[in-house]
Amino acid sequence: MIQVEGIKKIYCVDKERIVALGGVSLQVREGEICCILGSSGSGKSTLLNIMAGLEKPSRGKILLAGEDVTRFSERRWAQFRQKNIGFVFQSYNLLPTLSALENVALPLVFRGIEKDLRIREAAKMLLAVGLGSRMAHRPSQMSGGQQQRVGIARAFVSHPKIVFADEPTGNLDSKTSDEVMRIMVGLARRYHETLVLVTHDREIAAYGDRLLEIHDGFVRYDSRQASAQKAGPLLPQERKAAT
Repeated sequence: MIQVEGIKKIYCVDKERIVALGGVSLQVREGEICCILGSSGSGKSTLLNIMAGLEKPSRGKILLAGEDVTRFSERRWAQFRQKNIGFVFQSYNLLPTLSALENVALPLVFRGIEKDLRIREAAKMLLAVGLGSRMAHRPSQMSGGQQQRVGIARAFVSHPKIVFADEPTGNLDSKTSDEVMRIMVGLARRYHETLVLVTHDREIAAYGDRLLEIHDGFVRYDSRQASAQKAGPLLPQERKAAT
């Protein structure tokens, strides 16, 4: 679903070159829940933003859902995101003047879906995240955990192929973080959608099928590769059975 090849990101600040990503290559399978773990400044959010088309790489290539998005124009990126990508943000990014139902229905507006269907789908998603009684509430009338549930419902309502989540529990206490992660992972599994999440919290990262650890702009650990190395090569009789 996601293929990243040799991605580099270099920022020029005055006369200084800051290497945010030094050459990252990875693949994320369809339906995989991939958690990218790293401390502040490690490059994890930069990597997520580049994969989502919010930043352009200095070098490298990205394929999403089989399409080479590396040189997409802003217009083409907007069209691609509307169809294929959902977002969950740390700061929720809800529109304060809209109700929970209206916030969740918003992505469907941009896809040209008629109003009655938008409302039905948004209501169904709010029920799925446990907010059936909060549909008419505005963000200011909800707790942080409830607002993030609205954000999750909004990300999944259009059934995108990929959902990106940037520190989705960063503003929440541990109990609420656990609830939010269970909901988000549950929806990804239910709809067989690819979820890529960045976090600095190892406990949050443990919710994924796969863990990537990034330090100083490089992937230093990949649990998928570690599992393959630990398993070792197949014996001749195992290779025969596998074929």
